[in-house]
Amino acid sequence: MAYTGIVLISHSHQAAEGMKDIIRQVIKEVPVETAGGTDENDIGTSIDKIQEAIGRANAGRGVLVFYDIGSAQMNAEMAVEMTGTDDVRVMEAPLVEGAYVAAVESGMNKDVNDVVTAVQKEFG
Repeated sequence: MAYTGIVLISHSHQAAEGMKDIIRQVIKEVPVETAGGTDENDIGTSIDKIQEAIGRANAGRGVLVFYDIGSAQMNAEMAVEMTGTDDVRVMEAPLVEGAYVAAVESGMNKDVNDVVTAVQKEFG
């Protein structure tokens, strides 16, 4: 079964992995990938890491990308644009809470549009 994938972008590698761990405590089947820190795992974000995480998370039902602060949004938008597909979306929602809701909704086998709607309804 294919699920809508989730990508967690944080300026910190450890923070991204911690958020993934929170989701994994409840949702195990949904693809959740991280793009934390720079390519050297310093504080920051990496378009290459984001693109790779999107590729790993895409199980054929689309991907939702959640980010923490500042440049992470810009890099997320650039990475999504570079994918050239319309089933990858950058979400405007709290990183932990939004990704958690998205993972739960995806786990109910909802398509990317329904997962987006659920997250937007929750966090408007």
